[in-house]
Amino acid sequence: MKLVTLVENTCGAPCCIAEHGLSIFIETEMHKLLLDTGQTDAVVKNAAALGIDLSQIDTVILSHGHYDHSGGILPFTKINHSAQIIMQSSSAEPHYNGERYIGIDMDILGLPNVRLIDGDIKLDDELFIFSGIKGRRCYPQGNRRLLCVRNGKKVQDDFSHEQCLVISQGDKRLLLSGCAHNGILNILDRYKELFGNDPDFVVSGFHMMKREGEYTKEELEVITQTARELSRKNTIFYSGHCTGIEAFGIMKNIMGAQLCALHSGSEISI
Repeated sequence: MKLVTLVENTCGAPCCIAEHGLSIFIETEMHKLLLDTGQTDAVVKNAAALGIDLSQIDTVILSHGHYDHSGGILPFTKINHSAQIIMQSSSAEPHYNGERYIGIDMDILGLPNVRLIDGDIKLDDELFIFSGIKGRRCYPQGNRRLLCVRNGKKVQDDFSHEQCLVISQGDKRLLLSGCAHNGILNILDRYKELFGNDPDFVVSGFHMMKREGEYTKEELEVITQTARELSRKNTIFYSGHCTGIEAFGIMKNIMGAQLCALHSGSEISI
């Protein structure tokens, strides 16, 4: 299985564009797919620069309904008209950071190949999608300003629109999440409910980003506790995007080689 980071906040290849967003290309035995599409047409430009033919993609999984993960969908569909685009139906709700709209472009919902789902679904022997993450331990504090609109009113986002992709390949399993808004530990707890153990590999942002020096004591404790719990698992983690440089550094000091950084253009072979 091959993974290529098409979009991330930082550059790992001189031919690639970096932007605040995330898109991962995954090639398995049965599929060529994308997890998320970044926020602009950078996904298209970076794929071309890296020699990845987006017209061959059969599936796009949207991890959650935010612009920096969905903004490349419309540019992508100018190249590929057939790939199914799978998202939780609640991704269609308007989403805000305070007063700023951060949801998806509503034109996406008019695409004929968009598939709205509710909850968990097994797509085939390789691909499984789950949501329904209810735990709140080590919950990312950056969620406090994030809102959704329900019944005409802005309310605290519960991230029911967040979904995770599990890829099974032989005896190995890979878990992918866009930002882990529900908290990576709670996502792993939900994974364990479904599969009975921990994944072999995880690719995910950890939603811990803040400006340097602005972390509260509580936030630093959450970062440290999360890293300590992850370090006790027999899992390799790849992270970036919304994790934040300072938070990544703290976690790296605890997790060592168990934690690896994502960059636009970087490739992972599993």
